[in-house]
This record gives sequence, structure tokens and C-alpha cells, in this order.
Amino acid sequence: MAKKVVSDLNLKGKKVLIRVDFNVPMKDGKITDDTRVRAALPTIKYVLEQGGKAIVFSHLGRVKTEEDLAKNNIAPVAKHLEELLGQKVTFVNATRGKELEDAINNMNVGEVVMFQNTRYEDLDGKKESKNDPELGAYWASLGDVFVNDAFGTAHRAHASNVGIASNIKESAVGFLLEKEIKYIGGAVDNPAHPYFAILGGAKVSDKIGVISELINKADKVLVGGGMMFTFLKALGKNIGKSLCEDDKLDLAKELLEKANGKIVLPVDTVCAKEFKDEPGVVKSVDDIASDELGLDIGPKTLELFADTLKGAKTVVWNGPMGVFEMTNFAGGTLGVCEAIANLTGANTIVGGGDSVAAVEKLGYAAKFTHVSTGGGASLEYLEGKTLPGIACIEEK
Repeated sequence: MAKKVVSDLNLKGKKVLIRVDFNVPMKDGKITDDTRVRAALPTIKYVLEQGGKAIVFSHLGRVKTEEDLAKNNIAPVAKHLEELLGQKVTFVNATRGKELEDAINNMNVGEVVMFQNTRYEDLDGKKESKNDPELGAYWASLGDVFVNDAFGTAHRAHASNVGIASNIKESAVGFLLEKEIKYIGGAVDNPAHPYFAILGGAKVSDKIGVISELINKADKVLVGGGMMFTFLKALGKNIGKSLCEDDKLDLAKELLEKANGKIVLPVDTVCAKEFKDEPGVVKSVDDIASDELGLDIGPKTLELFADTLKGAKTVVWNGPMGVFEMTNFAGGTLGVCEAIANLTGANTIVGGGDSVAAVEKLGYAAKFTHVSTGGGASLEYLEGKTLPGIACIEEK
């Protein structure tokens, strides 16, 4: 069964609660990357065009102490949304109470109200994050229909997604969440073959579930990033001072056996003596010296990966191939990005903060079929897990 989408609802004159993901990076009260805000615009604009009243809300950062309140005030994001929409956004500096209720009840059709960071409710007993039943019911009482468009928190059951959906008559996913379900859900449930997955990042432990799931579904799983060394050490290779999870060596062995040749490991690496952004030396994975550490995949690996990907129909990429923040060790991530971007006739999906950052930085976002907005959520979705923020929405 497919989920109801915002376009399936009658929104005329309705107060529409829209849970967005405006958890954007901020520095000195300024947004440093507004991708997530822009991604929510189609849903918000649609609600306004259809004669609805848009009540927009999101979390921002984590709130544990009083100091976190000022640091994670979402007011600057409301201001930025106003600029992007080209119309007034009434910001309410509260998460409940008379001021918020009055602002919503006095709305005209086509207006936008945004309220304060939902995680302000976490200061007093984690009411948002622990899906406090009273809070979910209260927020639901503020609107007529609920639209969830926040993929970034879809893997969590919070008061602002599951709590509201359980207490409101009508719910649907927004256009952004619909896309995530279509592409990542499609790669999980019904991928076109050949299907290749490329996994990077520091730790095997973060990706165990995904690797186990993918070796059943994908034709090949290409492994790079820091976690490649745990696999290489499991094969008996000397990895020097490279990153390694020694407590996961048996598991890595097990995965390699279970994969039966499906896991493709790097054949060379860019090594250095220290964790510094200085030019490294390319070495075969059989020749890493004891005082060296690998910080990126090498050119032969890049060639191997690019060859493997030829003719792909579905490609999912999650996680960088090396220490992407350091220019000298960004080559692997950039190369993989180019190899995927230049494929023709393939569904190409990228998820996870660092790999998405690489795609954006290189200006390749438009060449990917889908750039996911969720890190943890896209990983859990690829694992085949049920995401509470999607499960709570009504079926068509």
C-alpha cells in the first residue's frame, strides 16, 4: 500500500500542520547550508496554493540545558524561510500556549506561521524526543490535517511526527518524503539490476545492518573509507596505524564469507605517517608499513570501482571514501562521485551527510537521480527497517 501524499488531501481553508526538517547547520546565528529549507518549499507552497494555512515546525540541534535554548533558537530559520517564500512568515517564540493558539486561530488562508524549535520541549523530560502522549495530542489539536515532510527524523518516533499522526483525523507525506520513499524505498524493495552499493565512512559498526542487508540484495557492495581497514585486517593484511575496529574483526570475516565474493575491497590506498593534510603516498594494500595509516582509497581502486559500476541500473552510495575534509585525501570520494554522476540509464541515489556534501560541493547534485536529506534515516531505510515517521502516516 502507498502512503497518502499531500496532493491527495483537500486543503481548502484547513489548518495544515507541516513537520519539516529544518535542522540546518548554523554559525553565529546564520545558516551555513539551507539545502533542507529549500527542499521543503514545494510542499509548503502547494499547501498555500491549495488554499490552506501552513503551520510549519521543526527541531534544531539537541536541547539538554538552558544554554542550548539560545543556541538552537529556530527564529533565524523562520526569517530565511520568509525570504525564500517571498511572503511573511509569522514566527511564534513558543511551542505551546495562548500566543501560539491565537496566532494559529487568527490565520487567513495562504498565511504561514512557524513556531519555536520542537526540541525546546526536551528541556523538561524529553517530551518531544520521547513522544510524550500529551504533547503529541496537544500539537495535533492545533490543526486539521498533518503533513510529514521530515525524512531526517523519520527513523525516530517523536511527538512531532508519530505523536501528531496518532491524534489527527487526516495525515499524509509531503513531496520530499514521497521522493525518499520512491527512491530509497524502491532501492530496498524493488531495485533494477545490476544493483551496486558503495559504502564508506569510518566504522563498520555503523553499517553492519546495511552491509548484511545489501549482500542479499545488491550484485556487489563496494567498500571504502576507514571501515575498509577492518575488512583488510580480517583478511590478515598489515594495516599499520590505520583506523580499525578490532572488536569487529570476526564480524568482518563473517560478512566476507557470507558475501561470497560480492564485497569489493580497495586494492590500494593513500598513506601518510600522520593524520595531517599533507600529500600522501599511494601504496598497495599489501604494502602498508607499520608506521603508516591509510587515509583514502588509491587510483587503482578508483579504476576498479568505476569498472565495476559500468552498466549499473541502480547505485546507492552512503559515506565518504577517505578523509574527505582534507584536500589531500578527498580524491577517492570525488572520484567515486564523478564515476556515479557520469553513469547513463541508472537510478543513482546518495545518502549520508558527508557523501551528500561531496556531491553538493562538486556541483553534481543535479546529475544524481536522488540526493537524500536524511543520514541515519536513509541508512535505516536501506537496512529494510520500518521508519516510524513514515509508518504513522495513513495509507491511500
